[in-house]
Amino acid sequence: MKKVIYLFCLLLAAQYAHAQSGLTGTNYQAVARNANGTVYANQAIQVRFSVLGGAANGPVQYQETHNANTNQLGLFSLQIGRGTPVSGTYAAVPWANANQFLKVEVAIGGGSFVELGTSQLLSVPFALYAANGNPGPAGPAGPEGPQGADGAPGANGNNGAPGAPGPAGPAGPVGPVGPAGPAGPAGAPGANGANGLPGPAGPAGPAGPVGPAGPAGIQGPPGDLNAAAAGGDLSGNYPNPTVARIQGVAVNATPPVLDQVLKFNGTDWVPASLPGGGGSITLPYITIENNPSTLFSITNQGDGTSIEGINNTTTSSIAAVRGIVNSTAPGGFSSAVRGINNGTGGLGIGVWGSQAGSGWGVYGVTPNGLGVYGNSSANGYGVFANSNSGIGLNATSVNGIAANISINNNANNNSVLTANTVGNGTVINVSTSGNGAGILSSAGAGFGVHGITSAQTSAGIVGDNNGAGEAIVGRTTSDIAGAVVGRNDGGGYGVRGFVATNTTGTSIGVFGQVGLNGGEGRAGRFENTNQDNTLGNTLEVETNGNGNIPDNTLGNAASFLVDNTNSVAAGVRSEVKTIFGNFGAAGVFGVSSGTGGFAGLFHASNPSGNGRALVALTDGNGNAITANAGKDGNAVEANIDGAGTALYAWVPTFATGRAGRFEIFNEDNENSVISVKTVGNGTAGNFIVDRTTGTSPAIKGEVNSIFANFGTAGVFGESSGTGGYAGLFYSSNPAGNGPALLALTEGAGNGITANAGGNGDGIEASCDGTGNAVSGFIPNFGSGKAGRFANFNNANAQPVVHITTTGTGSGMLVNHQGPSGNVAVFQSASTNVARINKAGRGFFNGGTQNSGADVAEAFDVEGSISAYEAGDVLVISTTTDRMVEKSSEPYSTLVAGVYATKPGVLLTEEDIDTNIDDKAPMGVVGVIPTKVCMEGGPIKRGDMLVTSSKAGYAMKADPDKVKPGQVLGKALQEHLSGEGKIKVLVNVK
Repeated sequence: MKKVIYLFCLLLAAQYAHAQSGLTGTNYQAVARNANGTVYANQAIQVRFSVLGGAANGPVQYQETHNANTNQLGLFSLQIGRGTPVSGTYAAVPWANANQFLKVEVAIGGGSFVELGTSQLLSVPFALYAANGNPGPAGPAGPEGPQGADGAPGANGNNGAPGAPGPAGPAGPVGPVGPAGPAGPAGAPGANGANGLPGPAGPAGPAGPVGPAGPAGIQGPPGDLNAAAAGGDLSGNYPNPTVARIQGVAVNATPPVLDQVLKFNGTDWVPASLPGGGGSITLPYITIENNPSTLFSITNQGDGTSIEGINNTTTSSIAAVRGIVNSTAPGGFSSAVRGINNGTGGLGIGVWGSQAGSGWGVYGVTPNGLGVYGNSSANGYGVFANSNSGIGLNATSVNGIAANISINNNANNNSVLTANTVGNGTVINVSTSGNGAGILSSAGAGFGVHGITSAQTSAGIVGDNNGAGEAIVGRTTSDIAGAVVGRNDGGGYGVRGFVATNTTGTSIGVFGQVGLNGGEGRAGRFENTNQDNTLGNTLEVETNGNGNIPDNTLGNAASFLVDNTNSVAAGVRSEVKTIFGNFGAAGVFGVSSGTGGFAGLFHASNPSGNGRALVALTDGNGNAITANAGKDGNAVEANIDGAGTALYAWVPTFATGRAGRFEIFNEDNENSVISVKTVGNGTAGNFIVDRTTGTSPAIKGEVNSIFANFGTAGVFGESSGTGGYAGLFYSSNPAGNGPALLALTEGAGNGITANAGGNGDGIEASCDGTGNAVSGFIPNFGSGKAGRFANFNNANAQPVVHITTTGTGSGMLVNHQGPSGNVAVFQSASTNVARINKAGRGFFNGGTQNSGADVAEAFDVEGSISAYEAGDVLVISTTTDRMVEKSSEPYSTLVAGVYATKPGVLLTEEDIDTNIDDKAPMGVVGVIPTKVCMEGGPIKRGDMLVTSSKAGYAMKADPDKVKPGQVLGKALQEHLSGEGKIKVLVNVK
């Protein structure tokens, strides 16, 4: 069952030394109880304190553990800052930030830690006083309060042994307060005498040494507070005190009246009326008056608003300010709200309505009158509409006319509507979603529509089609006149059709069509009837577009299509009849005059098609294709996007030619005859002898040279990137026994020479199976070494051989199977300094040095090894041979050693392959961290230590009580309070 721990009676008192020393410790006292409220009496517990910074879940600034024992009441006392550190140091905690939190965890009887909670650390008055440096003079004593009823006296605790007094030092600041001693029995209370005048406080004397604290007595019940005097801003006695002050300022005894509040008059809190002298207005405020004068007037002489109405609700049809005329027949020009601006300047506003959203700045409603009426009696505007980014004037109607603009004066020759803009937008924008005309204009002798422009970039009339209709339609029934005529008397265009803003790709500048309603003829025809016209082409098609990739059917200067899958017609047919082979005399002449582009491109675009992109046939003796690159380009470049072959040359069964031939006839040309390169993951060149009984090589490289220069090789492999292999030989058949690489030499050279010029390895070998990554052997007729590793660089500090393993096997296995010799010999300057003989015995000329500080022996323990830890004091078991257990009684003559933390030499009777993890390494000689307690008093350096009554702990020995065989060793460190570990020179005597 999981143990639940509760702590009661928590007492924190900060202890300080003088100002330079800072915080040294914090007292902590608590009672451990279970969930039922029963105390854990005489229990061994472990407490873990964590000081957190900034918040209850902040980072750990310091953590320590304490081992303690509760008394018969479940009480234990500790000092935070003097336990066994786990992380950080107590002195390094930034106490000046004053934002530390303390987390407490307790483990009962060796169990796991249970968190009890986290609370903020607050300074007590003495700690704040001491932290400010040297103390000031003491203030006069306050009057003594009435004494509460006496509680039942607690049982007297045993007095602790007094410490030896030290020499008195000079008087300094007040030292830390020691723990309270046991309280004596209280005498009968006497009558309270009159308080005398306080005398001056004398200087504080030096603090004496603090003796060890005795166990605390049982806490008595709290005293009765009913008669206690109230303090602070309260006066009188509990439980019914009186508020006499607020923030230290006296409250006047004058009783307040209705609607008064307390005001500070500079000396006291006194009752007073609300500001303004007129009392208060209770909301809602409703009244009815019959008075011709103004009922409510506020004049503001400053820059602020005289009256402001604010409504913060989200309800519909609310009003911040509302004016109502209730009469159904008010006088003329009566108004519910009227704004008057008496300013004569041009910037004044009578009524200004603004709205931050998409609503109305000013909204007027009427059934038959004018919703909003504006009139100008001179040259002003009846209604002026303005907008910075929206619409200046918006007129709408459900059934009537949205706007009616007219001139009623026959002598007025002004335009009925004048619209202009200084921007680049449209002056008048007319649109309709019905079947009516956007603009209907009719005229007699004039023009129905007259468009004039004088700019080359403009047009007199522009018709836009944004739907399925036509932009401009000319209709005629004449046989001689055109429905639309474009005439050019200058150097421009007779007819110009262009696409300006359409970006969908479906628009056409000029569209010629034939075949509608069964019509026959040409959709377009272009003729040159002048044979001497060589200045212009009969048809020119030009584009300044970027083309369309990946859809190459769009964006071209011209596109020809035979849209009939059963047709045998050509998309373009071009023919030239000439006896000359001049440049340009061609059926199709393609020129690429830019720095890119193709003079010709043939694309078989159907992925399911099998037709060729280009077929070149000749019935004569000429080449089917002749390709020549006049500069540094390739005469022929072939590439493939699929799984085919970029360049495929083959010889049919009836022919005798070569599938390919590559030659260089220039002796001064040092380029390769063939260069093969790939940026993919495939092989740059793949050579196969596809014959299982064949004995010829797939590639044979031979060089006949007397030089051994770099690159003079039968096969030269190079890796020029940051990865890759200069050569790779792969024996890919799992059933094959042939080596992946075989290097033979008939001369005196090496079979293989490997060198790494950078930081790589000269040779790296790995093995995926059960073989050896590197196997070096000498046959039975050889006399050399199976392996040799040497470093000839005196400045090289790297090891000659580096062995690393992440497996569970040995880093190195040396197996000596010969009749004599040593397992290993180590030399320095060719002289033997250490060796291991065939029996496994080591010999070292210079001695040995170990990192530990003690000699330990592996012992079995009583119980589970998990109940033991480093520092435990161990004694010989009295029930089992060759076994130890934790010490549990003082001055035991069975003491044998200490559970070693880091033994330098660990002795055992077991074989070297035996697992001894379940044995305790008991240190018998050397310096060992050892658990100690205060049972024998404070421990100083050089004190003899013996076992204590606390399991696994040592204590200071009384020299008068020591007998032979009881001394564990001598202390090498001081220990002045609580429990902990110190270094001990262990040498049982």
